[in-house]
Amino acid sequence: MAGLARDVLELTLEHVVLVAVALALASAVAIPLGIALSRRAAWRGWVLGLANVLQTVPSLALFGLLIPIPFLGIGKRTAIVALVLYALLPILRNTLTGLLGVDAAVVESAVAMGMTPRQRLRRVELPLAAPTILAGVRVAAVTTVGTATIAAAIGGGGLGVFIFRGLASVDVNLILAGAVPAAVLALLVDGGLGWIERRFSPA
Repeated sequence: MAGLARDVLELTLEHVVLVAVALALASAVAIPLGIALSRRAAWRGWVLGLANVLQTVPSLALFGLLIPIPFLGIGKRTAIVALVLYALLPILRNTLTGLLGVDAAVVESAVAMGMTPRQRLRRVELPLAAPTILAGVRVAAVTTVGTATIAAAIGGGGLGVFIFRGLASVDVNLILAGAVPAAVLALLVDGGLGWIERRFSPA
């Protein structure tokens, strides 16, 4: 029992690292891209279309497509790349929605005060769009926690290791050892990011 508890802890930490790295990379790509799209309407259709297509590809199929790519192969790198691709859409879409939803009168006031485009973005638009952006990060984080369980199928580690072992040996206890911590982790992530989101929301 002690050995199982230790394994659960180790794989939970591994799962958290997978999710955190994927979410950080997805945010680093999607938020600047969302800012760029808010300025360039001509790009929006094909960029959002591509992100939507990536979201519809089944996870195991996406892993299979990524494995032959040089420097990826089987393992954590492929799992992280796949998780990043899945997390892009909600963050990208919410960043764009948040920025486009900023009141035009507020932006015009910032212009009248002599703010440069960069100052307007940093001091006015991003703070006002922050709750919407965080809502996208929250959705991406919760879905990534669930999708990361599939990473074990290609040697990515995480709590999916227990689930796949349990399925292979028809052991319900092993399946629950992976599924229950993953569900708890998803609830904690949702609650924590929801709290942060409320802190950024207007009173």
